[in-house]
Amino acid sequence: MDTRDRAERYLQAHGRLLDRLRFEALFAGGSRERVLAALRCYQNSDGGFGNALEPDLRGVGSQPEPVEMAFWILDELDAFSDPMVPAACDYLRSVTADDGGVPFVLPSVRDTLRAPWWETADDPPGNLIPTASIAGLLHEHGIVHPWLGPATEFCWTAIANVRQTSPYEARAIVAFLDRVPDRGRAEAEFGRLRDAILATVAFDPDTPGDAHFPLDFAPSPLRLPLFEAETLDRHLDALLATQSPEGGWTGNWPMWTPLVEHEWGGHVTVERLKTLRDYGRLSG
Repeated sequence: MDTRDRAERYLQAHGRLLDRLRFEALFAGGSRERVLAALRCYQNSDGGFGNALEPDLRGVGSQPEPVEMAFWILDELDAFSDPMVPAACDYLRSVTADDGGVPFVLPSVRDTLRAPWWETADDPPGNLIPTASIAGLLHEHGIVHPWLGPATEFCWTAIANVRQTSPYEARAIVAFLDRVPDRGRAEAEFGRLRDAILATVAFDPDTPGDAHFPLDFAPSPLRLPLFEAETLDRHLDALLATQSPEGGWTGNWPMWTPLVEHEWGGHVTVERLKTLRDYGRLSG
């Protein structure tokens, strides 16, 4: 049984309906519309997303990070023409801080069940996580919306102030700089920050714990020259080797309830298959 077939069996045993449908649409000729229908169930009347689309945020209410997760799914389906997109942008505009960015998480999270790292201040400022990734995806797909201009300026300003960074922030910066239309400015900022970004990367595939590997920064080939081909090849080999006996992959961060381990496992397994496909490592 090959990598794809083993992953399909894992998803049948562990994956959410959404992730099973994503697998079918991306790898088995399934319906794109069924994925979109499932994704709509996570969108609230305010246009934002919640309802544990991001498994560590168990609450019903909308938060910025699940919007990013929804947009990555829409990206894989090339579905940014869907009405979910302008509705989500309207939501983002409604929760944007005065600086033009959306916060990492809103104070309403305090009233919900969530992983312990989802904490915030009473009046949180904008954050590159997830503003930069969301803005990058909107630019990638040519979306025009009033939220995007101020958010883009927020990202440029925040990135210009970065000297040292953290893995999640670095990944958001890469997502933005790889997609934003002003390529000259993006390449200049990337050149300035490349060493700082690389300092957050775990280059040893056996690094334990919540490590961030090259393929987390480049889950598909980048425009930006962040990694050498040899580095990517080594980590693609490791990715294939770490498929579990059941056929899946899971996150390397704390799984704080048994349920989220299954939900993350299905999501991560689809993401890993996409990476192997995009780098030409998936047969069939």
